[in-house]
Amino acid sequence: MKQTLKTIIRNVKSIKGNSLAEFATTTALMATLAATAAPKLSEMSEGTKAEKSRNEIDKIVKQAGSFYQDMADTEGRGRFPGQEKYNVPVGPDYDNSDATTTGTDAAHDNSDAHQANVLRDLGLGDTDGWRQYDNVPSNQWASVFGTSTMAAGTQGVSDDAGDMVGSTEWLPLFGDEVLKSRFQDGHYAYTVIAGGGSGNNVYPPVLYVVDVENAVDFNNVLEP
Repeated sequence: MKQTLKTIIRNVKSIKGNSLAEFATTTALMATLAATAAPKLSEMSEGTKAEKSRNEIDKIVKQAGSFYQDMADTEGRGRFPGQEKYNVPVGPDYDNSDATTTGTDAAHDNSDAHQANVLRDLGLGDTDGWRQYDNVPSNQWASVFGTSTMAAGTQGVSDDAGDMVGSTEWLPLFGDEVLKSRFQDGHYAYTVIAGGGSGNNVYPPVLYVVDVENAVDFNNVLEP
């Protein structure tokens, strides 16, 4: 028994544990790793949301292209969701009733002015562009899926334009499911620059789609 106790005591004394200094060093290393990893994880999260937003915009543009072709077959001329006709613009700043009563040159000038405003919003003109959801430079944009998916008064787009919102034509293209931006303040908006002309001088409408989180970084265009 006495020998057994001596053996146990000797074995206990031979067990080496971590010193306080070693524990402190390990803790410091873990803290450093956590501090350096956090920004990387945040960047990955933002990058994932950005990629998702671009993919969703591409889906919207693709469906708009199919809709345009269908309308060309059934109505005799292509148009985009929310357009009454191919020569009618979409955007809260535009009165549809004027679209078909102006002369050809005047209508083309209106479309050119519309496009110039849009390009400035996208940072391609003499402004910094639309980089924040609540700081839209111009009122050219309408909601793709309607204000029911938006926080009222915060997104820079509205449904005051009546038929120009177009959600009744967009929603069926996605099985009545709304595509939602992954950004907290994101939302998909669009505008259509009116086409015009007749015969061999017809020019098509042009569709622009953005995520209002940052329209400069998240946008796509379709010109048939």
